[in-house]
Amino acid sequence: MNKQTLTVIVTAAVTTVIVIVAFLLLMPMIGPRFLHPMMMGSESAPASLDLATSRPTDNGQFIVSWRSDTDEVPLNQMHTWTLTVTTPDGAPVENAEILVDGGMPQHGHGLPTSPQVTEYLGNGEYRVEGLRFQMTGWWEVKFNISAGGQTDSITFNLTLQ
Repeated sequence: MNKQTLTVIVTAAVTTVIVIVAFLLLMPMIGPRFLHPMMMGSESAPASLDLATSRPTDNGQFIVSWRSDTDEVPLNQMHTWTLTVTTPDGAPVENAEILVDGGMPQHGHGLPTSPQVTEYLGNGEYRVEGLRFQMTGWWEVKFNISAGGQTDSITFNLTLQ
């Protein structure tokens, strides 16, 4: 093998390695939306989807509402929600244990982060940190709430454009 052929082979190998490493390093920032059009939520959400931000839990034990720390829920950015939990008669639920889960039902995957309640703010309000939605479409955010010997759950739907 001559020197020129060896140089071409080494250059091609180094270029391939650089492209692969760059792809792996940039993937978390670019996100999957540029790789597969279906991952952008091209499927529309069900027409009867309840997008309410406040309602009773599944068994009516609590009334729960949420609001984002931004005017609109951002795409591909970490943000925080404030979750308000009251009894059906409006009394604040204090010191609840709240677990957070969710995902995209149409895509069959969960949340890209592990959000959790990080602080009880008083008056039935809880800070939920670590939320990020990496693509447009229909998302569910689920809360399992335990307080005062009662446990109930709620699923909030949201659609991101």
